[in-house]
Amino acid sequence: MNILTLISKNPALTNISSLLARVGLAALFILTSFSKIQYFDATAQYMASAGLPEFLLPLVIAFELIGGLLIVLGLLTQLTAIAFAAFSVVSALLFHFQLDDQMQFLMFYKNIAMAGGFLALASLGAGKFSIDHLLLNRKQ
Repeated sequence: MNILTLISKNPALTNISSLLARVGLAALFILTSFSKIQYFDATAQYMASAGLPEFLLPLVIAFELIGGLLIVLGLLTQLTAIAFAAFSVVSALLFHFQLDDQMQFLMFYKNIAMAGGFLALASLGAGKFSIDHLLLNRKQ
């Protein structure tokens, strides 16, 4: 076994790691969508402090929840992952670009790391344990 290809040359590990990566990446967005619902007014005020109108909040909640579920299920994974990568970068720039504040610095780079994870997911695809795989491999 070559340590450089420990996962990529093992189909079982590749498929399991793809599933776990999708769940891990999506969990943050699914959970924060519920938090945004629970604290709707406070979240709307926070968005307004960044110059964004309140009417965008329901769209953000829907994007995070529906997009997160699409990622977990592995449906439209590459397109959704690209959208989440862009969303992560934009939200990092709009809400966390106060790099002199340690917490905002960490939040900024957390978003950038999430974008990197979503770009890796977009390039590799959802893997075998996904609806994308079922749709691409069904008999026609």
